[in-house]
Amino acid sequence: MNIVRENLEDRTTLLKVTVGEADYNEAVDKSLRTYKRKANIPGFRPGMVPMAIVNKMYRKGVVAEESYRTASKACFDYIEKEKITTVGDMIPSNRQGELDFDNNTEYEFIFEVGVAPEVKLDLTKKDKVTKYAIQVEEKMRDGYRSNFTNRFGKLEEVESVAKDEALDVTLEQGETKIDEAYVGLVGMSDEERAPFIGKKVGDSMDVDLTKLYKTASQRASILGVKEEELEGMDPNYKLTVTKIRRFVAPELNDDFFKLAFPDGSVTTAEGLEQYIDGQIARDLGRETDFLFGMDMKKFLLKKADLEMPEAFLKNWLFTINEGKFSMEDIEKDFAQFLDMMRWNLIEKHYVNEFKLEVSEAEALEEAKKAAAAQFAYYGIPNVDDETLTKYAQNILGNKEENRKLYDKLFEEKVIAAVVPQITVSEKSISTEDFGKLAQEAR
Repeated sequence: MNIVRENLEDRTTLLKVTVGEADYNEAVDKSLRTYKRKANIPGFRPGMVPMAIVNKMYRKGVVAEESYRTASKACFDYIEKEKITTVGDMIPSNRQGELDFDNNTEYEFIFEVGVAPEVKLDLTKKDKVTKYAIQVEEKMRDGYRSNFTNRFGKLEEVESVAKDEALDVTLEQGETKIDEAYVGLVGMSDEERAPFIGKKVGDSMDVDLTKLYKTASQRASILGVKEEELEGMDPNYKLTVTKIRRFVAPELNDDFFKLAFPDGSVTTAEGLEQYIDGQIARDLGRETDFLFGMDMKKFLLKKADLEMPEAFLKNWLFTINEGKFSMEDIEKDFAQFLDMMRWNLIEKHYVNEFKLEVSEAEALEEAKKAAAAQFAYYGIPNVDDETLTKYAQNILGNKEENRKLYDKLFEEKVIAAVVPQITVSEKSISTEDFGKLAQEAR
């Protein structure tokens, strides 16, 4: 067996492997003996087919398969021995010539590999990245406070419509009558809400359902028909108010605190304000850390300026996807794909340089944070550790979620390791301006 390496332009290497009978014969004979045991050929009992027939029927295909397998394994061994850092996977080369398995016993296979660039990053305090701090405005506190306390509010019946009540109504058109239809005023504009203001239980008015319920799915649900049946139906109905309910925010009394904080962690209005400030700090910290992480990645990508084997990678993507994507499809997102590959190389470089690791305990703690965030999203802010641990273990048990979680933690560790080598300047910024920066980053 002989391997010849030929370096091409654009960081692509050809590996030309010549294999002969001595390299693949043992594997071929073993495979043919397996065929002999399993062959089901009329006139012969299983396992009793003469080897001459087995050879005639299968040898050519087996030689092609085993010689290729021998050549590709030799290439993988060569890459490992020569310590070639690759991007993408090794693929058969377009320069592969025809192979004559009828007359020859020696074959040359040609493979291509993309060679990764060396990561060289000389960082100093002259390198600067900005970390933004979002200004906390009082309206933000008001919003957080209302969102939290309103989870424990309730709907109470009132006599008349004032602004954004929830209505139960009856809809009538001829002999058609729909009881207990729902109309929510909270999502309406002042103009849309105006006809309802001052109405009491028993009051009636004419409505156009296409204006009252904006989507076809809503109208179909109210009328109890399929969406395609709406066409041609008269949308004009008589609406009669049967119930008016208004949302009432909870009083900040002992009952509220016991319900909202059953663990007794908050028992006063002052304590609630501290809790709200903590929630804001947590959420804003998550947002600012996210943007800072994005900016750090952009900085390191630009600083490293890694030249990638672009032509090879496009061909590799096309090959491994087996025609699912055209070259035009690949081109659309190729720049983003390249940056992802570059970042993987940079991250690997720093993981090795700083000997970074993610422990099982760290992964579990991160998974518990993710579980807690999910519970909080559904209005359950306080969950016991046993429940969080159970959900965290489910997250880690999901292969895809596990990979994402470890990727996130390694990325955070890399960024944390790089920060002391550069200058990070902090800048205060409004919520609106921060939102624009975050949108651009995404």
